[in-house]
Amino acid sequence: MTYCVGLTIDRGLVFMSDTRTNAGIDSISTFRKMHVWEEPGERVIVLMSAGNLATTQSVVSILDERNKAVNERSPSLFEMPSMYQTARLVGNVVKEVIASSAPVGQSADSYFNASFILGGQIRGTEPRLFMIYPEGNFIESSEDTPFFQVGETKYGKPIIVRSYDKAMSFAESVKLLLVSFDSTLKSNLSVGLPLDLLFYEKDSFKVGFRKRIGQDDAYYRTVSDGWSNALKQALKALPDFPEN
Repeated sequence: MTYCVGLTIDRGLVFMSDTRTNAGIDSISTFRKMHVWEEPGERVIVLMSAGNLATTQSVVSILDERNKAVNERSPSLFEMPSMYQTARLVGNVVKEVIASSAPVGQSADSYFNASFILGGQIRGTEPRLFMIYPEGNFIESSEDTPFFQVGETKYGKPIIVRSYDKAMSFAESVKLLLVSFDSTLKSNLSVGLPLDLLFYEKDSFKVGFRKRIGQDDAYYRTVSDGWSNALKQALKALPDFPEN
């Protein structure tokens, strides 16, 4: 399984993904699920993936090849005039890969499915965030839906919904996402460390802070232990159920 989150705040976009893939309890591996394409001063594009590993790797490989030989393989991410057109391009590649991989009669919600979070900014446009479905269609974030999740979403979503504020700082948004991921890690063994983190600052047109967070990361341990202790104290502070 997987857990990835893309978050919009006033300062820009925040991305976080886990790195665990598994084909059973005795076959667990680490693969990067966050992919970045950058033209400094012109555009930054971030793509996070969840679903069938062969499908997601094929999509990323096709996009990579087109970027390295633009004149021979078109269209490419670096040719797109807007993030909306970028989302259309990625959606078309997703649809093509699934169609070519699945046997006749199998649909996009089969074993070969994959979902993606796409975000970034192209000069002359605003930062934008999209969720792309296995069928190739997509939706965009809004005031009502300021973040997207793919993969194992149910354990971490309530935390983001309760605490998200678009005015939060980068540091606050990372703290929020770490709590969301820590709750997911403790609830589902198919999501695991290390975590990949990236922050894109609005109108910077370059990759900002980027880090891989492992089990031995001091700040992650502080957040994980602090959240557990805070929950215990909050539960104790609530009134007991009346027995009479």
